[in-house]
Amino acid sequence: MSVGPVQLLMLSVDGSEPHPKIRAEVDRLRDNDAVRLIDLLVLRKDANGTVQVDQQSDLTTDEATEVGALIGALVGIGATQGEDDETALAFAEAGAEAGADGHLLDEDDVWYVADAIPNDTTVAVALIEHLWAIPLRDALRSEGAQLITDAWIHAADLVGIGYLAAEAAAAH
Repeated sequence: MSVGPVQLLMLSVDGSEPHPKIRAEVDRLRDNDAVRLIDLLVLRKDANGTVQVDQQSDLTTDEATEVGALIGALVGIGATQGEDDETALAFAEAGAEAGADGHLLDEDDVWYVADAIPNDTTVAVALIEHLWAIPLRDALRSEGAQLITDAWIHAADLVGIGYLAAEAAAAH
């Protein structure tokens, strides 16, 4: 199974009712094979503090188990610095077990988020695989390209750069 870059996205929106514009855009991206939902956990906390949890994944149970094993193996390699295959294998097995229910986000840990959000709020936690990037990644690899760095640049990052530049200019 080839896995593309995965983004963890957590967002909040006022209200506990569904937001059809957001759902429609996510569905459009999925329908066009631009993204795949590895896992999506939506918590809706109504005005009275009652929490409703919905979970969804585009992965089959077998795929979720395989992705969980891959994630676990990569974490295990990092934890052992590639020096201990047995420990890395144990991490892979734990990851596979975590995905065996078809989800990688653990619904049992929802209360952490539910306690932190105000009433009348919806929070979504998503693991989104960027399918569009797989052919580009494969082409780069086949040409021997080496990744130096990658990062998401948000509007707030650019504002921060401008702020730092203004501070530096004022200091001179």
